[in-house]
Amino acid sequence: MSSSSRLLCVLYVATSAGLAWTAVLELRYGPVWAAGLFAAGSIVPVVAVVRETVLGDQRRTIAELRARRPVPAVREDARAEAVVREDARAEAVVRAELDAACCERWWTSFGTDHDATCGHRLPRSSAA
Repeated sequence: MSSSSRLLCVLYVATSAGLAWTAVLELRYGPVWAAGLFAAGSIVPVVAVVRETVLGDQRRTIAELRARRPVPAVREDARAEAVVREDARAEAVVRAELDAACCERWWTSFGTDHDATCGHRLPRSSAA
């Protein structure tokens, strides 16, 4: 568990203790419904502590699995080619999306209106 996770857990436990103490005070001097509310609220930070510890365990397990996995030997030129292919794929997707868009008015009207010369212009119907 990292130091920030530990700090969060300490803050969660302090918050939970404060809410539990407030629940006790409300039970003694205030309305019972408020005591129940504070008692229920004091459980929420405990759940957060459990969540932080589970996340820490998962991170540790992933780090161990990555350390055990063999690293394949990849040449730098092959790695550069893969990056270029990914860039070309991304560019093709963007180009296809832009080509599918119709006209300037369609862009500025959030797809509700088309230019008069737009090939995708649909005739408006008065039928509901």
